[in-house]
Amino acid sequence: MQRFMKPLNNRSLFCPILCLIVFCSLGKFLVRAQERVQDVNETKVYVAEVDSLIHPVSAEFIAQTVNKADANGVDLIIFVLRTPGGLVDATRAINTSIIESDTPVVVYVGPSGARAASAGFLITIAADVAAMAPGTHIGAAHPVSGTGETMDETMAEKAASDVAAYARSLASQRHRNVKLAEMAVVESQSFTEQEALQAEPPLIDFVADDVDHLLQLLDGYEVTRWDGETIVLDIGSVEVEQIGMTWRQRLLSAIAHPQIAVLLLSLGTLGLTIELWNPGGIIPGIAGAVCLLLAFFAFQILPINYVGLLLILLGVSLLVAEMMTATYGLLAAGGIVSMVLGSLMLIDSPLPELQLGWFFIVSLMLPLGLIVLGLTRLGLRAQLATPVTGRSGMVGQAGLVTKSISVGSSGLVSTHGELWTAVAEVDITAGEEIRVVSVSGLKLTVKRK
Repeated sequence: MQRFMKPLNNRSLFCPILCLIVFCSLGKFLVRAQERVQDVNETKVYVAEVDSLIHPVSAEFIAQTVNKADANGVDLIIFVLRTPGGLVDATRAINTSIIESDTPVVVYVGPSGARAASAGFLITIAADVAAMAPGTHIGAAHPVSGTGETMDETMAEKAASDVAAYARSLASQRHRNVKLAEMAVVESQSFTEQEALQAEPPLIDFVADDVDHLLQLLDGYEVTRWDGETIVLDIGSVEVEQIGMTWRQRLLSAIAHPQIAVLLLSLGTLGLTIELWNPGGIIPGIAGAVCLLLAFFAFQILPINYVGLLLILLGVSLLVAEMMTATYGLLAAGGIVSMVLGSLMLIDSPLPELQLGWFFIVSLMLPLGLIVLGLTRLGLRAQLATPVTGRSGMVGQAGLVTKSISVGSSGLVSTHGELWTAVAEVDITAGEEIRVVSVSGLKLTVKRK
């Protein structure tokens, strides 16, 4: 058998191993090449929801999303917008970010039942592509005062004229209906999705059921950018990335709600009141100070009536004064009334979403008033209570005569668990019960019980 076997040569093993390595490397190369082709053909889309008032925090979030999309080479940004409105300055900052974006921006008012009113209307018509869901509406962009002062007729006309000119500029540059854009500002007109789409020229570009439907409609659509450049959207394979606010932005956006702001103000007031009532608690004082600072931050964003804010602060001062003086609840009652009136006047906006409402005000002020009145009652009880220690604590105490007391001479009495030298205005024999009238040094003046 051995003469028929041939020893294996190293050269005969090398060739199959080399071929295997080559085939494996070629396979990996083909897989990576296919992945690169898929990546090239894939459309990357950012989808970000803006569901809040339009204020500096939402403006920061939109600008941050636009900058991130430009830096990462994203093909399209879709902002899903629903808002009751907001501040004009924040709206202008948002529109500037949209206009200067290298990435095409779509503003989609949705889902069904949502709206983009006031500032949201201006943001919608400023986008490269404007779309709405069925059952939504936009408009009512007439400016209102955010300082708490009633604008006279001249100032109101100037404010409306300024915003109307801004709306006409946006609509004209985006080739949208200039007349309807002006009516939304001057006459506070609102438009359903069908009215906005069927106008000539239209206010919006599409009506879409949802974001997926919107992407289908956008496939092959020619977008005209702000500078006149045209881009044809090629929506093939789509990679959608949801962009959300950071935790800091979510926190600040939540704080910038009227009800949250007033709640923080009330909690801050209560915390500081408890700290003044019981110095050294530390935690109530720190928590109260933090709540007050957050409330004042929110008041910088919201359209605040400063007369209402002053009434609330007056009410707070009266509640604190009630803690320091015994007015039997009069100052506390005045403070509660002042805070209720201030809360009614606090928000200077006709938007229902910004109003506090009677239910919220009563449900907030009533417990606060009860807490303050309860603390006041405890304070009065402490002030009116009979002393139990020291000289004052001896007055009124009952006792027993252990050595007879004669007029002009002292005797001994047992009271408060001790033996005291005592005098009286009448003779009192041993064994009789007495009551302490006064204390002078180490001698008691007593009388029969």
